[in-house]
Amino acid sequence: MFLYILYLFGQKLKAVEKMEYETLVSEYLDYGRNKFLEISKKRILPDETIFLNISKGYYTPDGERRYQRGVGFPNDKEFVNELIKKLKEISK
Repeated sequence: MFLYILYLFGQKLKAVEKMEYETLVSEYLDYGRNKFLEISKKRILPDETIFLNISKGYYTPDGERRYQRGVGFPNDKEFVNELIKKLKEISK
């Protein structure tokens, strides 16, 4: 059995067997030969906490999406604006 420890804003919320969530909205950004990023807003079930997520993946020869890794962060406007600012700075 795997246990996941759920953290939000650096505070331990709870240990859960399996994180379940609902995807509220998602957008895809293709790059390279068969790679993509999924940018999404998700809700953790059952406690209703909303977070943002960026997942990396690739397309199989059949065109199916396969996910490799992801990173989640708070659905906080100031944090998102700072992230965008830093991305713009390093991409110059």
